[in-house]
Amino acid sequence: MRLIVGLGNPGPKHAANRHNVGFMAVDAIVRRHSFGPYRRRFQSLFTEGEAGGVRLMAQLPLTFMNESGRAVGEAMRYHKLEPKDVLVVYDELDLAPGKVKVRLGGGTAGHNGIRSIDAHIGPEFWRLRIGIGHPGERQLVHPYVLSDFFKEDRAWLEKLLDAIVEAFPLLAAGEDSRFMTKLALLTKPPKPSKDAKADSGNADPGNA
Repeated sequence: MRLIVGLGNPGPKHAANRHNVGFMAVDAIVRRHSFGPYRRRFQSLFTEGEAGGVRLMAQLPLTFMNESGRAVGEAMRYHKLEPKDVLVVYDELDLAPGKVKVRLGGGTAGHNGIRSIDAHIGPEFWRLRIGIGHPGERQLVHPYVLSDFFKEDRAWLEKLLDAIVEAFPLLAAGEDSRFMTKLALLTKPPKPSKDAKADSGNADPGNA
């Protein structure tokens, strides 16, 4: 993949919305992996950099969610990319909070940003879906996604974003299975084995 796109709505009032977790994740990748400064191009904030030895472009569309496809299509055509060169990072109602899935292609699942991108470049792009959970009733979806994460969500959200950033070079290199494995280890570290606990308990304080 060569272009990573974070979905969200522009402006300070939307910055901490659940619908903007795609913006959050891609911006975290850009900052941690020392991409260049953002420029306004392709109706977006746009920058270039490298992760895992792979040259990449990163895009945060400023068109508002429902018109994300216009910005992505413009960037893709200018750089002569194929849909499979594009990774879109976005929020997913039908995944539990903090759950992540990655795949090539698929449907829109009612996500207006994905529907717009599908209309402009087709469905065969990579998707990194970040679960935000469902409010339970259809009529609650709109206010739910456009409201900020709860204070108690911040702990898992920050840990997850850090893990995505650390594991991202694997995904950039096309190793999606290894990316998911590393993400699982980073977000849910394995518990020490019974033997390890016993060894720890029997350690000689003089050698500590």
